[in-house]
Amino acid sequence: MTRTQHFSTNNQSVAYEVAGDGPPLLLLHGFPQTRAMWRPMIPALTDRFTVVTADLRGYGDSSKPATMPEMSFRCMAQDMVDLMDHLGHVQFHAVGHDRGARTVHRMALDHPQVVQSLIVMDIVPTEYLLTNMTTEIARAYYHWLFLAQPHPFPETMIGHDPDAYFERCLLGFGKARLSDFDSDLLATYRTAWRDPDCIRAMCHDYRAALDIDWADDRADLDRRVACPTLVLYGKDGAMAQLLDVPGTWADRLSDMSHAAIDGGHFFPDQSPEATTDAIARFIT
Repeated sequence: MTRTQHFSTNNQSVAYEVAGDGPPLLLLHGFPQTRAMWRPMIPALTDRFTVVTADLRGYGDSSKPATMPEMSFRCMAQDMVDLMDHLGHVQFHAVGHDRGARTVHRMALDHPQVVQSLIVMDIVPTEYLLTNMTTEIARAYYHWLFLAQPHPFPETMIGHDPDAYFERCLLGFGKARLSDFDSDLLATYRTAWRDPDCIRAMCHDYRAALDIDWADDRADLDRRVACPTLVLYGKDGAMAQLLDVPGTWADRLSDMSHAAIDGGHFFPDQSPEATTDAIARFIT
């Protein structure tokens, strides 16, 4: 296991690890996980890439912003651009799952000069999801609306039993069992999400999606991501069942590939080898 390091930028502290040698590859986790989610895949990637895994602000071992505007995807993306520049990587490949995928999408729009290629995992564009919210989507992804409720309502409810709530999130987005998640990684997630400051920051993340990110994305509807982009999604996930996932990206990406992988929303945990292979093949 590599050593955890911390980088300070934008009044935040970003926890990260670096391993391997080769072209730089940034891996970003989603809700409600941490950078630990990538550990099963790192050994197969480090022979070919310099792999950087980082906790998004508000998550894991990174600092926990106290206010909602500090949890926008634009802020998260800037953190990671600054981190990679600090590590000497003026250009790099960016991969994200869930909230991490939304962060790297925003990064590719705001900083096209640094993102060489992009992989987004099991998301549709934020603007598309919120503008086209249906009863079925709201039922499957109710947490978007619950977590966005005013402070301290969701924080109070979740705080009574964080494990029960967040484990239900791990199981609730399509064809997952708790046994699909490595026990050591689950222990890491539980440590993170039991922190009241982490709970608050994650709620702010979803509040910012409605109050800030949605408008940011609407303002960029006439822009396309220029770099090669791979859209990966779980074959059995809620998004794949409800939407044509590649179709939601077609007019937002200039150079798009796509593939479905066995599993649900958390297919990187359920099919780590297939996920690793898809990353390596695309970047090669």
